[in-house]
Amino acid sequence: MIGEELARRGYSVVHQAATVAPYVDGDDEERDVQVIDVDRWAAEFIPVEGFVEGHMAHYLPCDKIVVLRCRPDELKKRLAQRKYRPAKIKENAEAEALDVCLIETVEEFDPKQIFELDTTGRDAAWCADKIEGFFKGELAADFGHIDWSAFLEVN
Repeated sequence: MIGEELARRGYSVVHQAATVAPYVDGDDEERDVQVIDVDRWAAEFIPVEGFVEGHMAHYLPCDKIVVLRCRPDELKKRLAQRKYRPAKIKENAEAEALDVCLIETVEEFDPKQIFELDTTGRDAAWCADKIEGFFKGELAADFGHIDWSAFLEVN
C-alpha cells in the first residue's frame, strides 16, 4: 500500500517479488518460503531511481534505506488476513519483535542511510510522507528507538 502511494506520487517503485524469480533455488516447505540466492540477486540487481519495496530489499545496493516496522500483534492480524499459516505468522512476528530486518540493515549500511518507520496504525499517505521526507533530505536518518521485545512469546 505504501509502495502504491509512492507510485501514485510519481516515484518508480520496484517490487522485490518481481525481480527474484531467476534467483529462486527452491522452496522451504517447512517455513513456507522460497529459497533465494540473495548474494547473486544483489550482485546482479541494476539500481533504480526510486524505491525497491520488499522484506529483502535491504540486501540490495542503495543510497538510503527505510525499514518499515509494525507492532507484532498488529502484524499478526495483517498476516492472518492474508491467510498466512500460523507458523509463518509466528515466525514473522518474532522476527519483528527481534528487529531482524533492522539489525541486518545496520550491519550493512552507514547509519546516515537508515530511517526506521513505525507503520502501526498509520495510513499509507502518512508513511509515504515520512519516506518522501527522508528521501528528499528533509528528515534525518533515525533508527533504534523501537523496542517490541515484550511481544516475544516465552515457551
